[in-house]
Amino acid sequence: MARSIDYGNLMHRAMRGLIQSVLTEVAEHGLPGAHHFFITFDTTHPGVQIADWLKERYPTEMTVVLQHWFEDLQVTDEGFSVTLNFGNTPEPMVIPFDALRTFVDPSVEFGLRFETQQEDEDEDDDEELDIEVEEDPVRQDAEIVSLDQFRKH
Repeated sequence: MARSIDYGNLMHRAMRGLIQSVLTEVAEHGLPGAHHFFITFDTTHPGVQIADWLKERYPTEMTVVLQHWFEDLQVTDEGFSVTLNFGNTPEPMVIPFDALRTFVDPSVEFGLRFETQQEDEDEDDDEELDIEVEEDPVRQDAEIVSLDQFRKH
């Protein structure tokens, strides 16, 4: 049997690791500058824990914002938990990384999109992953980013 490199699965893990690192930094030091996050997740994922009224209001997908008011952000290898304010009501929630659909930081025009597609029944149940960088619709030119600027000196 021929082996192949599963780039989709490797990229999937790398992008979730990136989000884990970013959220860990925010949990330890707070949000720097104008950074804030729009995080969309699948509310039907078995590991998601949200209040019943939120589950009723968002039966399949929900987007939360980490910006001005959030507390108790805790990050693990599997996901994160946070308490957010909904109409002056603090609501704790647990969101596994596997439930994420998008992670966007509009302050720096950065975004990741995780899309899964159902495999045919005769194939295994591995997820397919499509990762895209969100672009500002007004902007027409692509931006090339050198990874050298992120390396420690």
